[in-house]
Amino acid sequence: MDDNQNDTTGSTDERYTLISADCHGGGAIGDYREYLPKRFHDEFDAWAGSYVIEYEDLLGDLGERNWNSKRRLADLEADGVVAEIIYPNTIPPFYPKSSLTFQPPAQNAGDAEKRWAGLQAHNRWLADFCNEVPGRRAGIAQVLLGDIPAAVAEVRWAKEAGLTGGILLPGVPPNSGLPELYDGAYYEPLWAVCAELGMPVNHHGGSASPPMTTAIESPVVFLLEVTWFSHRALTHLIVSGALERHPGLQVVFTEQGTAWIPEELARLDYFFNRMRTAVGSQEHVWGKPVTDKLTLSPSEYFARQCNVGASFIRPNEVPLRHTVGLDKIMWGTDYPHKEASTPYTLEALRAAFAGVPHHETAMMLGGNAARIYGFDLELLEPIAAKIGPRKADVDVPLQPGDVPLVAEKCPALAGFGAR
Repeated sequence: MDDNQNDTTGSTDERYTLISADCHGGGAIGDYREYLPKRFHDEFDAWAGSYVIEYEDLLGDLGERNWNSKRRLADLEADGVVAEIIYPNTIPPFYPKSSLTFQPPAQNAGDAEKRWAGLQAHNRWLADFCNEVPGRRAGIAQVLLGDIPAAVAEVRWAKEAGLTGGILLPGVPPNSGLPELYDGAYYEPLWAVCAELGMPVNHHGGSASPPMTTAIESPVVFLLEVTWFSHRALTHLIVSGALERHPGLQVVFTEQGTAWIPEELARLDYFFNRMRTAVGSQEHVWGKPVTDKLTLSPSEYFARQCNVGASFIRPNEVPLRHTVGLDKIMWGTDYPHKEASTPYTLEALRAAFAGVPHHETAMMLGGNAARIYGFDLELLEPIAAKIGPRKADVDVPLQPGDVPLVAEKCPALAGFGAR
């Protein structure tokens, strides 16, 4: 699949240090109680007793993979994964639904206060969960955008608590009632504290989309548009000047694919050039006040500060790695979601990376994530030497029919299932 010749040095038993830049987890509903202020305990008991979980992946045997530390570690090690970045997946106290997607507005000030306490309870649970296996889990803290001073304080707490995954940047769908992400003055304290503390800003696919309705067409439209809504954050952060003012700020776009990046950067560069130079054009009239504040092109900001959590990267995306940026791409399994590569991760790696030079593959499978999220590779390498995927095994191209048809639940394995 690649014109480059692979490395031939080293033992055929050499293994990759596999870090998943996209996993999900959270506590069971009852787990969060001890992390709430005592004044909320009675209300929590009433809420938890009446809440009906509607998500298949949070029930029964599937559900416990989110919070059962030993089970989770065993699953990931069996798949060759030595470390993970953990995005949310479960339902924090007083939340109407999973917190990865945009929530219905709070009913009143009291409801908003309880939701914030619930989100903080999740963050504190996550810090303890990560500390159960030091150096192998990077938890991502959640914040709310409706109260920026509170969000800033939570970022500082998360840094002290060791949540090295940084923060999850919630989406701002149309009609959300929140300022758009390009509102530089409103969000500046958040960007500033993340830059100051070296906390990555993570924007996961799904959180920026408008909520689905009950119409059968709605989830289909959601599926087809979900990444487009997520991509908008890139433009907003550029035009807001956030990346200009904070050159050390690192932003991660996760579970949004990679193939869109070269075309989108070319499109943005074209318009920014027009805004700067096409005197008399509408682009220049509208754009000059913004571009006058920016010293780089969009593609230059991306190269300096943006990264991609390339969950289930597809074979046709890998040849674009040098255009996207070899140092930008971070592979992910998406465990424990239905579309995760688990337990066919080796096969997914073969489909995407067979024939790619080992040093390049090592960057995308673990090296880049270690740099962005602060993993200690010296700590992880002895573990990888026992459980990581063998480089020689990844070099074997995957052929159609090499995996059961059920493996095609993972987009990376589409077309490879036995029929």
